[in-house]
Amino acid sequence: MKYSIHALIFGFLAISSPLMGQQTIESTFGKGVTVVAADESFSMKFNARVQSLFITEVPGMDFNAVETNWLIRRSRLKFSGFAHHPNLQYKIELGLSNRDHGGEMQQTNNTSNLILDAFVRWKVAGNFEVWVGQTKLPGNRERVISSQKLQFVDRSLVNSRFNIDRDMGIQFRNKHTIGGMIINEALAFSQGEGRNRTAGNDGGLEYTGRLEFLPMGAFTGKGDYISSDLKREQTPKLSIGVTFDHNMNAARERGNLGSYVADTAYNSLQTVLADFMFKYKGWVVAGEYANKKALGDRIKIDEGAGEEFLSNYYTGEGINVQLGYLFENNVEPAFRYTSITPEAAGLISDRDAQRMYTFGLSKYVVGHSLKVQTDLSFIDENAEFSFDQEFDMLFRFQVEMAF
Repeated sequence: MKYSIHALIFGFLAISSPLMGQQTIESTFGKGVTVVAADESFSMKFNARVQSLFITEVPGMDFNAVETNWLIRRSRLKFSGFAHHPNLQYKIELGLSNRDHGGEMQQTNNTSNLILDAFVRWKVAGNFEVWVGQTKLPGNRERVISSQKLQFVDRSLVNSRFNIDRDMGIQFRNKHTIGGMIINEALAFSQGEGRNRTAGNDGGLEYTGRLEFLPMGAFTGKGDYISSDLKREQTPKLSIGVTFDHNMNAARERGNLGSYVADTAYNSLQTVLADFMFKYKGWVVAGEYANKKALGDRIKIDEGAGEEFLSNYYTGEGINVQLGYLFENNVEPAFRYTSITPEAAGLISDRDAQRMYTFGLSKYVVGHSLKVQTDLSFIDENAEFSFDQEFDMLFRFQVEMAF
């Protein structure tokens, strides 16, 4: 694999270097390196970033059982630009860390799954666009926000359990205004099995629709998809989004993610996602709700409890709310509360209900391109809250650099 990565980098340099004297070249820290051909027939913007993460876990507040780990959480290369015409754009993003590969399996030809995004975007007319290829589905806001631009070290449990992630297919996107309100629409038709499956589509297709309402107008610098209020909005800004997703004969435990299930016949997943983001003068309030359910012939796992569900799939609901304030010195304390309630919680070992309380602190040196973040979380798996119960504790420290 290392040879293919080296070949990619050297190939990029080989394409760029012969034209250095003739092209327009722009480079600013955090904005990548942009090259435009002398005849303006194409452009290429190159970005790279890395997240170095330290984790300490204390199960049940037992400091004799502390577990620690250093890892490269994310290391990515991104290429974007236009080809032939400014309205015909592309994006390619590669994940180099082992956390990005997703593991080797038969369905991906037993190879590392490096490709995160690879799609073409055609600006047809006005604000109407067509996207073709592999990228994030128009799902919950926290998932669509880049992992580089998060308010905390990483996304919440609601996202990790219930998001609809990336897939291969076609998307239609549009934006229009009614008075001072902006409305964004997205519709996607995709394979429904996640990133770059090579062994064929055993399940059905996936259908995703999303609506967003911005009643107070546009955020500065696309701030509705940046977690912190680095632009310090001078007037209140609000975005509300709703997504509905139907994954027919879902082939994986969580639809686009997780283990492949043995029998998908007539079993489908439906996901409803709702979210909002509010920003004003350094303050950020955001929240998300997720509900995922399986459709099909339901079975009983526990006769005594009378619970009926499709055990192949991870279903249930979750809620996440977070609040942060950015001081003038670009230090931001933040708090996040997350609650997830999987279907059949308590009956299946890996489906415990959880509440997570997270206190975060970030220092933005150059926005999200150079920052230091840390957070401390307490995770509760008890049915009722109590101060004398044994929480699991999680501490994380992360340095992000992107150029």
